[in-house]
Amino acid sequence: MYQEPIFLEPVMQERIWGGKKLNQLFGYKSSYEQTGEAWVISAHKNGPNKIINGPLQGSTLVDAWENHGELFNKQQDSNDAYPLLIKILDANDDLSVQVHPDDTYAREVENESYGKTECWYVLDAEPDAELILGHHAATKEELNQMIDQGEWDQLLKRVPVAKGDFVHVPSGTIHAIGKGIVILETQQSSDVTYRVYDYDRKDSEGNKRELHLQKAKEVTMVPHQDVQIKPIEEVQEDLSIRKLIEAEYFTVYHWEIQGNVTKILDKDFLQISVIEGTGTVKIGDKKFTIEKGSNFILPQGIKTYELEGNAECIVSHPS
Repeated sequence: MYQEPIFLEPVMQERIWGGKKLNQLFGYKSSYEQTGEAWVISAHKNGPNKIINGPLQGSTLVDAWENHGELFNKQQDSNDAYPLLIKILDANDDLSVQVHPDDTYAREVENESYGKTECWYVLDAEPDAELILGHHAATKEELNQMIDQGEWDQLLKRVPVAKGDFVHVPSGTIHAIGKGIVILETQQSSDVTYRVYDYDRKDSEGNKRELHLQKAKEVTMVPHQDVQIKPIEEVQEDLSIRKLIEAEYFTVYHWEIQGNVTKILDKDFLQISVIEGTGTVKIGDKKFTIEKGSNFILPQGIKTYELEGNAECIVSHPS
């Protein structure tokens, strides 16, 4: 039985809007001048993580999922892809305005396993930072007309954000992360994005980046509906737990460890990203050091584990 965390090496992704904060804040090594994303828990084909410890060291999370499904309580006859993807994003400039499809559209139109519902925990935000979240159109006809006429100021709904804020972004929601924001994103394992507006930016070859207006119109939710989030808080020994959301595809928590706590692993598996501080995870008689920037999975088969230190984590599992 596998009796240690599965630590993962981040996959860095270059983006036209990226910067250097992922290196500065988390110590990640990236050769890109504009590093927009670190895929920190990923079994997606566009950026699978390498396992850096234990019996599966050197293989990928894809290998673990496909060949050692018992680590995730995966059904033996299941052909499903690994369900979730965790990213940390540095918006050194405004991201494009975009929208993602739901599962049905992704499968029927894109031949992809999952659509994309996501959520964001704001790790850092400059003063006056804001997101685009939703739109003001009342009908599909109005949405299509405002997109066709480029009435972006009238169409797009802007929301101020600060460090520690949490935002849920269901599929079909027009959205964009604004300049000066660093987020941790928990999402379905999907990379299907329809770009609606991109500030007329050009790619490295001097061409305007592609938009996907027809598909975006088809999948956008109209009218936009704000999601009401009511976090639930509890304390277990020296661990403060804030359940940020329990949604259709994922459940996400903020954990703050200030001392020592022993926990039972009562989920199929847990994904943990350390966003502040240092500590240890103890399983049996083995201790593993964790620090800001660490990302790991506690697999099925671990009955109890002990956390110690002073650290903050974002924790998730499939719902």
